[in-house]
Amino acid sequence: MTLAKTKIGLGEFLTGWLTSTKTSKGPSTWQHYEQLIRTYIIPNLGEIKVRDLRPDHIQAFYNRLFDEHVGVYTIRKVHTTLHSALQQAAKTGIIGRNPVSYVQPPKEPDIEMDILNESQVSRLLIAAQGHRLEALFHLAVVSGMRQMELLGLQWNDLDWIKQTLKIERQLLKPDGEGVKFSAPKTRYGKRSIALGTKTIEILRKHYEHQQADQLKAGEAWKEYGLIFTTRNGTPIHPRNLLRDYKILLHDAGLPPFRFHDLRHTAASILLNQGIPVITVSGRLGHARASITLDIYGHLIPTIQNEVAELIDDLVMPMAVQLDRRLSLDCENG
Repeated sequence: MTLAKTKIGLGEFLTGWLTSTKTSKGPSTWQHYEQLIRTYIIPNLGEIKVRDLRPDHIQAFYNRLFDEHVGVYTIRKVHTTLHSALQQAAKTGIIGRNPVSYVQPPKEPDIEMDILNESQVSRLLIAAQGHRLEALFHLAVVSGMRQMELLGLQWNDLDWIKQTLKIERQLLKPDGEGVKFSAPKTRYGKRSIALGTKTIEILRKHYEHQQADQLKAGEAWKEYGLIFTTRNGTPIHPRNLLRDYKILLHDAGLPPFRFHDLRHTAASILLNQGIPVITVSGRLGHARASITLDIYGHLIPTIQNEVAELIDDLVMPMAVQLDRRLSLDCENG
C-alpha cells in the first residue's frame, strides 16, 4: 500500500469512489449518492483521514444530523452510502475494517400511509373530470404506478388492442440540463399491467386532446412521445403536477393526501377485493409478494370468523340417527 493511500482524506476518497462507481450504478442511484456525499458527508467528515475514521466519529455525525432535523430516512441513506464506500476501502486494504459496520443509524420509523376510501376516490376523480390531466390521476388510482413512472410513460408503451401498458422507464430530470429518463426504481419495476375498458376510453380522449394541443403549439411543440406533457410537449415537472393535485383535493373537499398515497390506495382497493397478493405485487412492481405483504398486509381484511366456521364444518362428524333396534342388537351382541 502506498503512503498516499494511507493518508487519503475521506472527502478525497469519496470523490474517487463516486468516479469509479458511476458506470456500475443507475443514473438516479449515482446522483443520489453524489448528493448525499456532497451535502452531508464531506462537510462533516471530509477532512478526517480514512484510516483515522472511528465509529464514534460517525455516530456523532449521525447524532448531529438528527439534532439539525435532517430526516431519519435521509440519515439512513447516508449510512448506507458511507458503508458501501468504506467497504471498498476495506477490500483494497486502505483500512482494516469498515467502521460504519459498528455504528447504529436511527431506527426506521413505521411506514405512515393514508388511504383514500372508495367514496373519496370517487370525489377526487369527479373533481378531475375535464382537467387536462384527468387521465393521469385516473391512471394513478387504477394502476398504483409511482409518480415518476407516470411522467415517463410514452405512447408506444400502450397497446390499445390488448389493453396493456408497459412501464419501461421513469422521468429523471424534466428540465434544466436536459430531459433525462432512467430505468424504473428496481429491475422488477419494468412490468406490464392490464387496463380496463373505461381507462382505455379515458386515455383515448386524452390522446385526442393532446393532438389538439400539438396542433395549437405548432413549431413550439417538442416531441418526446410522452403520454403526459405540458402544452408544448415537454415533460411535466413533478412540482407542477403536485400543485394541480393539491388543487383537485381542495376542489373535491378532501384533506391533504400525498400523491404517493394514491399508490397505497390502489393496493388497498385491490387487496380488499380479494385480489391475490402475488397479482397485486406484480402490478405494483415489487420484487416479491412478501414485500407487498410487509407493506400492506395489515390492509387485508381479516377472515378469521369465516375460517373458524369453515374448519368446524370440515372436521365435525355428521350427526347420524341410528335405528333404535340396530342399536339394541349391537348392545346385546
